[in-house]
Amino acid sequence: MKAFLQILFCVTRFAPIAGLVASCQGAPKAESPPPVDFGAIRSPIIFAGDEKWAYRDPAAVYHNETFYLYFTVSEMDGQYFYNRIAMSTSRDLLHWSKPRFLTPRDRNLNYSSPGNVIGFGGRWALCLQTYPTPEAGQSTGDASSRLWIMRSDDLENWSEPELLRVKGPDVPVEAMGRMIDPYLIEDAADPGKWWCFYKQNGVSMSWSRDLKTWTYVGKRRAGENVTVLRVGDEYLMLHSPRNGVGVKRSKTLDDWSEDGGMVYLGQENWPWAKERLTAATALDLTKEPGIARYVIFFHGESQRKTVPGTHGCASLGIAWTRDFKAWEWPGKLSQKSGESTQERKNEHQAH
Repeated sequence: MKAFLQILFCVTRFAPIAGLVASCQGAPKAESPPPVDFGAIRSPIIFAGDEKWAYRDPAAVYHNETFYLYFTVSEMDGQYFYNRIAMSTSRDLLHWSKPRFLTPRDRNLNYSSPGNVIGFGGRWALCLQTYPTPEAGQSTGDASSRLWIMRSDDLENWSEPELLRVKGPDVPVEAMGRMIDPYLIEDAADPGKWWCFYKQNGVSMSWSRDLKTWTYVGKRRAGENVTVLRVGDEYLMLHSPRNGVGVKRSKTLDDWSEDGGMVYLGQENWPWAKERLTAATALDLTKEPGIARYVIFFHGESQRKTVPGTHGCASLGIAWTRDFKAWEWPGKLSQKSGESTQERKNEHQAH
């Protein structure tokens, strides 16, 4: 033969959390992503709320050098209260795309409070809640609030929500009780076993191996909007009491200590978060080149009384930490829990 045909066969394995990993003989070595310039982020506000629109309950995932941020958008329309889930993306934590709605404008559903995004079965899964407010003047989700997941292949386009029957298949849906703020985490000691933490009489816990058939375990003392991370050889929980971010630790996902204390970031100098700082979640990017931190998203509520607290003119904010002991945010080099600080004047507003 005068021509020699060489076939290079590249095998790509889909691994959602780590990203798409490709290996091909002779291919150029992939360059590391540019570092995130945390010093360039001049304001802690990502999206600023007002008396009509509020931005709450963030969840995030980092994939293909892109930050995907999911959150509740609360809308006041006369005497009616609407919640929807929206998303935005960024590559540098400074410039964010215009929010795009993922769920319908329907106050009988009010899909909201995305908990987190996980990789499961070769796809992505996002957990969330319904928070129905059908009546005029009603701003708190009624007794039919439940937990759900949506699935995606690309983090942009999502399936119709599926109900999570976290009390078990034999418990009727109407008997499950009001539940909100789900969060999913895989058991480090038993891979393939997924836990769902959610607000019901404290923080309740259920587990499943297929995200369909669930076993209810019980409840523990904690606030709402729970996030659970694996940090070293233990678990770390962020949770939200009336104000601030609580930190708990556990070796087993069962017995949680209180030694993590409370964190308020720069709240004392932030008018946009003066009423409440809450709903913090964390991305573990400590091993990502150019980031090497836990990136924290949260929301703050102002003291304006013209809207209900479940709206709060809330704004989405950003902070970061390397160890959950010393905390940083735009305009602040470092702060340990309980210290006060002065924040630079906000320069970035988004709506």
